Amino acid sequence: MSDAQSHPDDSPETAHEGPIKTPKQLIAAVAFSFIVPIVVIVLLATFVASNTRPAAGSDGLAPEAVVQRIQRVGRVDIKDALAPVVLKTGQQVFAAQCSACHTAGLAGAPKLGDTAAWAPRIKTGYEALLHSALKGKGAMAPQGGGEHSDEEIGRAVVHLTNSAGGKFEEPKVQALAAAGTVAAAPAAPAMPAVVIPPLEAKPAATKVAAAPPLYERACGTCHAAGVAGAPKLADKAAWAPRLTLGIDGLTDSVIKGKGVMPPRGGSQATDAEIREVVTYMVGTVK
Repeated sequence: MSDAQSHPDDSPETAHEGPIKTPKQLIAAVAFSFIVPIVVIVLLATFVASNTRPAAGSDGLAPEAVVQRIQRVGRVDIKDALAPVVLKTGQQVFAAQCSACHTAGLAGAPKLGDTAAWAPRIKTGYEALLHSALKGKGAMAPQGGGEHSDEEIGRAVVHLTNSAGGKFEEPKVQALAAAGTVAAAPAAPAMPAVVIPPLEAKPAATKVAAAPPLYERACGTCHAAGVAGAPKLADKAAWAPRLTLGIDGLTDSVIKGKGVMPPRGGSQATDAEIREVVTYMVGTVK
């Protein structure tokens, strides 16, 4: 008789049995293998969609926001020359022209509401402050580089000074002749025709592109004098490392703001206007 005794679990039938032993277990395993992947896919899709969906209370899908995103890059404003002139308020002129320097105190500009900085200036009187704003002073260009009427600049001066304890009154608007119209000048007497002999053709002189209105209105304030590290216009050495960004990269920097320069240079210019002034400034160093 052998010492080795057989064990009932060592039979060939039981040696190859798996965890599934009944039809119910097989059905459950098959169903589980289908349901789990589907649940995982649904959860992943929900997670991805939640990251791209606007947050609760967001106005990203509001009609105004959609219109703003799809509006054209350029636009044309048509004004009636005979329409009554509507002057901007001091706060509007400050936001459009003065905030770039007077909000951050660039190049020694007194900050809005800084009583200590404005006190000695207020003592000089409104007329002296208005003269400085109109003619320019230090790094500040005439009219802060903008194109406003004397009355609008005066309103901005009053807004700045009164925010720091001044008590100046806004300048009174001068009466406009004939509701903004100007009398036509008398016609000049007819001159006899003069025959001019043809001149020898000469090569045209190289013309320097005129500065865009946005540069005169906002950018020249800092870039003309190199305020707060701004590269001066036509300074090749200062612009050389910046040219590597290209027109698109420089335009993006101006739109988003960089360093002490606020977004869009503190103006309300469109992307097309900003690209135009960037192209002009880069062109002066090429």
